[in-house]
Amino acid sequence: MSAFAAWWQCGLHQTNSSISPDMRLKMVTKTDVPTIEDLKAQAKRLRIQLDTPQTPITHARALELMARQYGYADWNTLCAVSKRCEQERARSLSQRPLQVGDEVAGTYLGNKFVGQVVGIRSMGAGHTRLTLHFDEPVDVVTFDSFSSFRQRVSCTLDEDLVAPTKLSDGTPHMRIEHRL
Repeated sequence: MSAFAAWWQCGLHQTNSSISPDMRLKMVTKTDVPTIEDLKAQAKRLRIQLDTPQTPITHARALELMARQYGYADWNTLCAVSKRCEQERARSLSQRPLQVGDEVAGTYLGNKFVGQVVGIRSMGAGHTRLTLHFDEPVDVVTFDSFSSFRQRVSCTLDEDLVAPTKLSDGTPHMRIEHRL
């Protein structure tokens, strides 16, 4: 695909001046903007696609093009919206109580996991006993010549879905980061 074709297909030829004020407000308040890390990865892929010897493109220019693609005036605006959306996603995660059957992702003893809630019990004082079934077993031992895998675990979590118990390095035993 030529650089021009990629530029046209991405809609980068359209300017913000054609966007109504109402549409701009909707763009700024929408919550489906990807994380900053995802946006940077998209910009890198865009840069690779558009970069040619005749028309070199910098990473900064690719970031600005990503902002335009999402309908924002510049990278700083898109970055601010992305941060706000991430905060909103985190807030909505903690506002609705978990239910049996919810798919969640997070970390357990320093290992990333995706799993399903199979049991919940209120412990009082804002704590909940949660039982999860991981999609893939997690190795709970850090020693190289020994492994012990767990696929179903129970853990007590606080209101922020973080275990009050911690590893020796201060990392919580479990942290629920996303609902899927």
